Amino acid sequence: MLRDSLSGVRVLDFSHVLAGPVCSMTLADLGAHVVKIEPPEGELGRKIGPPWVNGESPAFISVNRNKLSASIDLKTDAGRRVIRRMLGDADVLVENFRPGVMASMGLSFEAVREINPQLVYCSVSAFGQNGANRTRPGVDGIIQAASGLMSTLGSTNADPLKVPAPIADMLGGYLAALAILAALHRVRDGKGGAYLDVSLYNATVMLQQIGFASFFASGRNPDKVGSAAPYAAPNEAYPTQDGWMVVVAYHPARWTALCEELDMSWLASDPKFSTNDERVRHRAALHELLASKFAERTTTDWMARLCARDIICAPVATYSDVMASEAYLQSGLASTMDHPIAGRIRTHRFALSAADDATGHVDLAAPLNGEHTRQVLQSYGISDAEIAELLDIGAIRASAAPPTRPNDHEAGRLAV
Repeated sequence: MLRDSLSGVRVLDFSHVLAGPVCSMTLADLGAHVVKIEPPEGELGRKIGPPWVNGESPAFISVNRNKLSASIDLKTDAGRRVIRRMLGDADVLVENFRPGVMASMGLSFEAVREINPQLVYCSVSAFGQNGANRTRPGVDGIIQAASGLMSTLGSTNADPLKVPAPIADMLGGYLAALAILAALHRVRDGKGGAYLDVSLYNATVMLQQIGFASFFASGRNPDKVGSAAPYAAPNEAYPTQDGWMVVVAYHPARWTALCEELDMSWLASDPKFSTNDERVRHRAALHELLASKFAERTTTDWMARLCARDIICAPVATYSDVMASEAYLQSGLASTMDHPIAGRIRTHRFALSAADDATGHVDLAAPLNGEHTRQVLQSYGISDAEIAELLDIGAIRASAAPPTRPNDHEAGRLAV
């Protein structure tokens, strides 16, 4: 089954906040044994909020499911010694510190390769491990700006915008997981371990492949076109009587059908709008004409009319609308899980599945800091006596998960 495809693969995850945790969560969703190595105070992602659920960060919970947490202080010699022992039995290391941090702790790829030549070592960073910007800090918004993405968003003369979803982090995390899968295949074929340098900057430039292709062809920076597709018209959002909807009708047959449905058949033969090239060139005038017609009816009315003509369209949905939609209810994404502090939380499950995947798969909620320290160290061959000594000197921290304490208000709000 797809969800068990990485069963037996051991991952040590040193990452924090988002891109790295997304990568390791993807591996965990595919069945890998992922151990989140956290400092005594917990990783930075635990502090992302508001909102909070009983003091816990929903953002952290959303990207750390199916993992175990071991709290090991990498600032101590004893903590680093434990990690080096664990790395001898690990298959994958994931980290997203600034370049040089792992090396400063004696955990560079070169040092770790001497311990375990079969290890897949994945570094995720803002600008990569080489080049002038390698040591620059960078978060999702910085990458959206530096990669050119932010310059393309919004409407003409509007302030710069960013995609609110952390798209650089999410994409970088998923690409890192993809690279790790390829590297594990290499290990399986007897070719040894690998070092993977995943740059959020590179990932976000790659995301804009179509936009850069147009730039290379034309030499022009892209115009800001709001909700529209730069290469097609109509292909954008229009206001209706009670909301907004996106209409995509640039294919010739659909363009003709749309003109008929709007009672504007003359548009199809107008030289300014008869071809897609001309419609893109006269996009502003076309938008004004179509918007005035769409404003005459409700979104529901237009959806029925356009769908009957096989014209591609969708309402511009809020998150509340999505939750209530038939598409979401049938998607199989909806899930709930029990968190020891946040209580019963509403979330999404892994989006991919295979025909033989068990429908009863139960995801584990994000762990508490150090919740599995003892269990993890034992599984890596560390004796109980050694664990006790490490606890005594403060090199590790172990915390027991408290009983679930759902907040009545939050539990009611989050319940499915």
